[in-house]
Amino acid sequence: MRTDFVLFGPAHFAIIAAIPCFGALLAWAVRGKPEAARRTRLGFGLFLLVNELVWYGYKLAHEGSRFPEGLPLQLCDLSLWLTVITLLALRPWTFEPGFFVGIAGAGMAVLTPELWAPAWSYPTAYFFVAHGGIIAAMLFLVWSGQARPRPHAMWRGLLVLNGWAAFVGTFNAIFHTNYMFLCRKPVSASALDAMGPWPWYLLGGEAAALVLFALMSLPFRKPKAA
Repeated sequence: MRTDFVLFGPAHFAIIAAIPCFGALLAWAVRGKPEAARRTRLGFGLFLLVNELVWYGYKLAHEGSRFPEGLPLQLCDLSLWLTVITLLALRPWTFEPGFFVGIAGAGMAVLTPELWAPAWSYPTAYFFVAHGGIIAAMLFLVWSGQARPRPHAMWRGLLVLNGWAAFVGTFNAIFHTNYMFLCRKPVSASALDAMGPWPWYLLGGEAAALVLFALMSLPFRKPKAA
C-alpha cells in the first residue's frame, strides 16, 4: 500500500500549524484555573493512552504478531509513553525527557512523516494524532504553567535519548531490525538525508539533537544577575 499524502502540501501545512495552536488553545482555556487544568491534563493523557492501545489492537488485528518487527521501540514510542505518564502523574522525571525528546523527535516526524497508507485512512490519522499529541501536550503543560524544565534538564533529556538508543541499538544488533533508523535511513525523505551515509548520519543526528535541545532550553534559562 502506498500513500498519496503530499509532503508540504496544504493539508500537511494545516496539520503542522494546528498542533501548536491546539496546545495554545488548551493552555489559554485553563490558565489560572487549577482544577480545569488538572482535568484537561488527565483527559488528554487518557485520550493519548486509549489512542495508543486502539492502535496496538488495530495492528494486531491486521498484521498479527510479527516479532521482532512491529514493537514499540521507535523514539516516538518512548516519547508518547513519557507524555502519557507525565499527563497522568505530572512527574519531572518523565516530563523533562518527554519535553525535549518528544518535541524534537515528534516534530521531525510531523515535518517529514514516514507514511505508508492513503492520506484519508486510519493509519495516517493515527500517525498525526499520536505525534502531534506529544507536541501539543508538552506545549500545553508549559504554556498552562503546569510544568517547566528544571536547570540542566536538556542534559537529562540527552541522557535518556542516548540510553534508549543504546538499548534499541543492542536489540537491532541481536534481531537484525532497524528501530530508530540506527542501521539505515528511512525510505521516505527525512533530515537524515542531509547527514551523510551510515554511520555518519548517527553523529549528525546526535549533534542536531544537542542543538535542538539547547535552543529549546533557552526560554527557561534564568538571566544572570548584573
